[in-house]
Amino acid sequence: MASRRARCSQCGRAIQVPVEVEAYASSITIICSGCHSQGFNQQPSLRPNYSSVDNNNNITSFTNYPPPPTYGRQQFWQQPLRGPQPSMTPPSPYGNKRAVLFGISYGNRVNRIKGSLNDVHCMKYFLTEKLGFPANSIRMLTDDPGERNQMRIPTKYNMRMAMRWLVEGCQPGDSLVLHFSGHGSREVDRSMDEVDGYDEAICPVDYEHEGKIVDDEINSTIVRPLPQGAKLHAVIDTCFSGTVLDLPFMCRINRKGYYGWEDHRSSRAGYKGTRGGLAVCFSACDDDGNAADTSAFSGSESAGALTYSFIQAMQVQPKLTYGQLLSAMRSTIRGAREGTFGTDYQQHAMDNRQQYAHDPQLSSSEKFDIYSKFIVM
Repeated sequence: MASRRARCSQCGRAIQVPVEVEAYASSITIICSGCHSQGFNQQPSLRPNYSSVDNNNNITSFTNYPPPPTYGRQQFWQQPLRGPQPSMTPPSPYGNKRAVLFGISYGNRVNRIKGSLNDVHCMKYFLTEKLGFPANSIRMLTDDPGERNQMRIPTKYNMRMAMRWLVEGCQPGDSLVLHFSGHGSREVDRSMDEVDGYDEAICPVDYEHEGKIVDDEINSTIVRPLPQGAKLHAVIDTCFSGTVLDLPFMCRINRKGYYGWEDHRSSRAGYKGTRGGLAVCFSACDDDGNAADTSAFSGSESAGALTYSFIQAMQVQPKLTYGQLLSAMRSTIRGAREGTFGTDYQQHAMDNRQQYAHDPQLSSSEKFDIYSKFIVM
């Protein structure tokens, strides 16, 4: 074994240091045979610790001996793998289940909706009693005359703040729900990123003065921030709501149950997906269709057809695939065309220019098999 001469730092005695050891060791300590002190100690890179030496000051065994170097590489072995970096966004204090519910009746106006307030109360009951959402993790905004909290009135400003709250601190494993029952609208697409030339929008209680909330804003607020492992389910019970979340893919199902995904991505629109999470939207109709509000479901109180059929299907059979849920909802609502749910819904269904205009629709941030993927909220 080749060696070089060194001297003990305590007594000055000559010490033999093996060159081969220096080439590989991360640290080396040799005990002087004269004064028995640690007479030679240095910290070159990539050297192991010794275990023992013989009477001739030769190292006889080593610990943490590294593998031989791989020639042609600058490093002998890889650095330790780093785990996932922690999110800079603080987690929400409301836990991993959160929901925002908007119910707007529009007061005593001509376009008043009778069932919107009932819809959000039913949805809140369903989420808390059936799906385990904590009551304090649900933010409900309504224009109920008895509402005294000004931050709980669905103005445009308050709705924007509520949607931001929904995704604030969102982490992998979170389950988020957005429910809207009110008026929807279509606006001319100024940014030229819509296939049909129109943006879809929802109408706050003050939309006549403050304006509507268009799909581009909804997407950027609650869809794009979703991290890997988080889920968002939206139930949008309004007219013109097919692509109201501006999700990239729209599911189309024919009468025989066969489905396909329409690609609604546009090179002008930029990215409309998530940061790895899943966003799914159940909407009341296609982008050029109408939603229904009827009292036939309960016989007394009005309710949105989409909201009622969604809750009914989820309660009757808790474990459903997306395809099964959509089929059950459509089956319930299509009964109206046969006179099951009264004339108020039939009036909406008379003008059926498209197959999908008055049927519940499914859109998503990603494609999946709707008959094998189960709904988990």
